[in-house]
Amino acid sequence: MTIHEQAIVSPSARIHPSVSVGPFTVIGPDVEIGAGTVVASHVVIRGPSVIGRNNHIYQFASVGEDCQDKKYNGEPTRLVMGDDNIVRENCSIHRGTVQDRGETTIGNGNLFMASSHVAHDCIVGNGTILANLATIAGHVRVDDFAILGGGTLVHQFCHIGTQSMCAGGSIVLKDVPAYVMAGGQSATAHGLNTEGLRRRDVSAESVALLRKAYKTLYRAGLTFEQAIEEIDQLDADNESAELKVFISSLKRATRGIVR
Repeated sequence: MTIHEQAIVSPSARIHPSVSVGPFTVIGPDVEIGAGTVVASHVVIRGPSVIGRNNHIYQFASVGEDCQDKKYNGEPTRLVMGDDNIVRENCSIHRGTVQDRGETTIGNGNLFMASSHVAHDCIVGNGTILANLATIAGHVRVDDFAILGGGTLVHQFCHIGTQSMCAGGSIVLKDVPAYVMAGGQSATAHGLNTEGLRRRDVSAESVALLRKAYKTLYRAGLTFEQAIEEIDQLDADNESAELKVFISSLKRATRGIVR
């Protein structure tokens, strides 16, 4: 374990011997940090928080801090972060609230660019990117491999679907379905994330089905309910895991979807 002599680490923190901690960093009680994680200088990590393996937390980040929800009254909520995440300069990631799950959950392999923010009770999956200044409000869910462009603002309780992409400067007030590109203030749909699908090696057959489903939803002049019926029939007539994910992202929407 390499802990700089000018770092302040609580004696009750559970830190793997291979962890590196830079100067002027403060790590509080009820913090657990897994093997291979690097914590740079001037970082604050508060607990209860569990930080997994091989993460890299850069200078001036605030991880596991009390949330900004006015209902929060000091309850022992927590943050759980997985492995291989990169948390860049000035990022803030807050713990949960007892009014929800009591936990903010971060998966594996995510990139949180400088000054991005993850609020209380959020669930962030695996392989996502929050570009500089992207901000997700409380209770937001971001599914695997989603990308939020720089300065994107996501309203509380929104759900950002897997492999979707939000353009820089977007204001997202409704759910973004899986595989959809969205942008604007407020955000609207701008097509399928075909480049993302290609990078994930999704078959040409599934991409074609997703294109058809997208056109049914956005370009056929149907109501949402009518479009769902037609897309369900498309699913019944074909076998595509990606189409099923797309349909699921539509049916779970509680705030409506970007249109």
